[in-house]
Amino acid sequence: MSVAWKNHDVAVIEVPRLRARSLPLATGITVPYVTQGRRLAPGDVPLVCVHGLSDSWRSFEPVLRLMPDQPALALTQRGHRAATQPRFGYAAVDFAADLTAFLDALRIPRAVLVGHSLGSTVAQRFAIDHPERVAGLVLVGANATWQGHPLVKELWENVVDHLTDPVDPGFVRDFQSSARIPAERLEMMIAESLPVPARTWQQVGRAMLAADMVDDLPRITAPTLVVWGMEDPFCSEGEQERLCTLIPRAELLVYPDAGHNLHWEHPERFAVDVRDFLARIG
Repeated sequence: MSVAWKNHDVAVIEVPRLRARSLPLATGITVPYVTQGRRLAPGDVPLVCVHGLSDSWRSFEPVLRLMPDQPALALTQRGHRAATQPRFGYAAVDFAADLTAFLDALRIPRAVLVGHSLGSTVAQRFAIDHPERVAGLVLVGANATWQGHPLVKELWENVVDHLTDPVDPGFVRDFQSSARIPAERLEMMIAESLPVPARTWQQVGRAMLAADMVDDLPRITAPTLVVWGMEDPFCSEGEQERLCTLIPRAELLVYPDAGHNLHWEHPERFAVDVRDFLARIG
């Protein structure tokens, strides 16, 4: 396992070029998504970004705007924002089935996946089940397993399992709060989270606490970049080391001054690190 530490300042030019669309999937779910960069040609391998619990494609908006020439897509997953909100079906396999249908519908045979939190679990599940379709994997705010996670278990048992619709804005604000992102950006992410119904919060958490993919992780064949913020309360150093031990081609990149949403806190740095990773894997 290789480990790198990043704490440098990065200057990047931001150019807005995102195109928003909506797509019905073979799974019965309709997902909003955005694209950027040139039109994909046969053989192109785009970046596909998968957000965390209660977020939307906007979770990756600052990063994508800093990579304007990179062919990329970001989708809003089932149960979130303007995507279809089914009553059931919030396990990693359900989200991964949507991701498969999404790539199939857009005729994308292979992609580099970037997943954050819940999205990292979805990306892991997809990479396990479809290794031939994953050219690279970037995992942010990830664990080898969330099974029995004490902090998540306590939060869900004491708070989330008691949520009702509409979800208390105070809870959403507490969940999304970060001292390192501009107030305007924080308010936008809170607004994105408010439409998420209580059942999405509850079922996603229960599914993650029950699922365990540890035995399957060695089946991931893609080069993998695990990016960890040392101040992340949900993801321990031990879990990052376990990810990098179990995934054969994984490397760990550490942000000493970041938490769980490090791509919000340091979008410029993260954009550069993703570009560097893409250059290394070809």
